[in-house]
Amino acid sequence: MPKCTDRTIEFGRLGRRVIEANFEGGDLSSDGGLLLLRRVDERIGLSRAAAAVLSDPRDPVRITHSLRDLLAQRIYGLCCGYEDLNDHDALRDDLLMQTAVGRLDALASSPTLSRLETRATRAQSVALHGVLIEQFIANHKKPPAELVLDIDASDVPLHGNQERAEFHAYYDHHCYLPLYVFCGQAMLACVLRPSRIDGAKNAAAVIKLLVTRLRQAWPEARIIVRGDSGFCRQRLLRWCERSGVSYIIGLARNARLEARVRYAELMLADEYERSGIKQRLIDEFTYAADTWDIERRVITRLEHASLGNNPRFIVTNLEGNAVQLYERLYCARGEAENRIKEAQLDLFGTRASCHRFAANQLRLLLAALAYTLMQRLRELALKGSELERATAATIRTRLLKIGAAIVRNTRRVRVLLASHHPMRSVFLSAAQALAP
Repeated sequence: MPKCTDRTIEFGRLGRRVIEANFEGGDLSSDGGLLLLRRVDERIGLSRAAAAVLSDPRDPVRITHSLRDLLAQRIYGLCCGYEDLNDHDALRDDLLMQTAVGRLDALASSPTLSRLETRATRAQSVALHGVLIEQFIANHKKPPAELVLDIDASDVPLHGNQERAEFHAYYDHHCYLPLYVFCGQAMLACVLRPSRIDGAKNAAAVIKLLVTRLRQAWPEARIIVRGDSGFCRQRLLRWCERSGVSYIIGLARNARLEARVRYAELMLADEYERSGIKQRLIDEFTYAADTWDIERRVITRLEHASLGNNPRFIVTNLEGNAVQLYERLYCARGEAENRIKEAQLDLFGTRASCHRFAANQLRLLLAALAYTLMQRLRELALKGSELERATAATIRTRLLKIGAAIVRNTRRVRVLLASHHPMRSVFLSAAQALAP
């Protein structure tokens, strides 16, 4: 057991030498990668854009920390793994965090950051969603030919007395049910919702707002909406058809659908019994549910193996080969689930511990802004490196967490990074890629 005192911790001996440690190293930081985050933020203008759309009810005479500085401090903290506001009571004096935010004095305390969250409004959430979509548009140098919008939902567990907290039987706990929309790796929306609702609620409205803005920027782009069977709703399908938007969405199995493919399933079962090899078939037919006003194209994927039949159905208004639509387009939908996990787990998008619903929506959006910053770091600085496809957690651990000493005087701020850091070459190439 190490012998611990208020100032010195003993860790045994190394030969004749006593090993001692304390927290008197001075102006050191464990987050040397903050310099990269600062440079990315300067390049894309993320924190300034977010601050520009938010109203600030504070008395200008009494303001010490600007709205932009508060947002940058919180976003950088999330990227570096500091999910709790209490962490900023110590981080506010970290010279490297101060440098990244752009200040030479103490940053905001946890009560100041808490007040930023507790005064959140629905209008602020709408405005920050506008920042997400504008960032996505600005990051394209030329108009894309095709955009695939992945829509999905996930749970945010709740453990307190939060507003609009409800029990969800599927997840078996009290939670929120946010709605996410991604295009590739870019997050376009994260709408917080109570959980006792239809999982597709608000989906058509959110997609309509996004498509309207995307078509203003790129009127010739082809837009495809992709989702699982939880989003197969007449309202969304009909809006897409009226608006010239393509869709490929899962369709929940039912007795009528299973009856349509029963003969094909019997054929696959017979062939499996004969050969012992897993059988697979992708085909299509037209179908109309009772609530539909027209018949639509349904693609089915049938499989038979040791566990029996395993049918899947999707509905689409796309033309083309059914096999390619299913395997190359629809199956790629699963990548959005990985992005949701990254935003929720790596960047603390499940940290909904505020009492007010609007405050928790702001927290979800702060995590979305942190996700956007990390995603742009990957795109702008890490292409061709071993971290090109790394998650935010891996980038944080291997690239952002670099020990550094800070020397600050009237002429310069010198950041002395750890000499033997294993990601030194990646850091240098990233810094060069982000240079003005």
